[in-house]
Amino acid sequence: MKYRCIVLAGIAIVLGMTAAAQNIAANSGPADSSSSVSATPSASTPGLQLRNPRYKLRKGDSFDVDFAMTPEFNQVIAVQPDGYITLKAIGSIYVEGQTVPELTQTLTNAYCKILHDPVIAVGLKDFERPYFIASGQVARPGKYDLRGDLTVTEAVAIAGGFDEKSKHSQVVLFHPVPTGGFEAKVINVKKLMADKNMSEDIRLQPGDMLFVPQNSLSKIKPFLPSSSVSAFLGQGVL
Repeated sequence: MKYRCIVLAGIAIVLGMTAAAQNIAANSGPADSSSSVSATPSASTPGLQLRNPRYKLRKGDSFDVDFAMTPEFNQVIAVQPDGYITLKAIGSIYVEGQTVPELTQTLTNAYCKILHDPVIAVGLKDFERPYFIASGQVARPGKYDLRGDLTVTEAVAIAGGFDEKSKHSQVVLFHPVPTGGFEAKVINVKKLMADKNMSEDIRLQPGDMLFVPQNSLSKIKPFLPSSSVSAFLGQGVL
């Protein structure tokens, strides 16, 4: 369900993104390997290049809470569909979106009301594994595990590479932001590969989605004679 919702949201956004990217390329002189397009107006949106982000709690996650000095309060807790948890002797607290250190502090603050200097350890038990989604014109669209550092070109390769209809020069990377919606960046993978400059090959973060649009030639190819198609290919239209 999460995969389906993200894909639908990404495709809706990319309809406007492709036109915007073309206007940027036309008005900014020589093409750069990538250009930023923000899907949200907030200036505080985190950058796509943030390294080693901490995992944030999601609905359905569960974790152990251990009390060093008062083990009778030890418990296993699940994040409910509304983002709240229920604590022994405390009640409900909203924790969705918190990292483990933030959660530990939240629990410590809560139990300070009934315990003297509680020492609490939190351990994730069942949680959503990091993933990325590849959609559009790749050989094997789908949801993939995100293991270690992975760049855009590596993610495309894991998804089977570009297919014959892909537009290599306008790959869109969508990154979900805490305030809702997506931050998006248009990446000219064709230029990256041609220039052999992989320093701008962006690293993915958990939950990112790659969308590879369809190239113009493949849209009109069924209506063109074979000689015209050959001429387009010879001019490097793709």
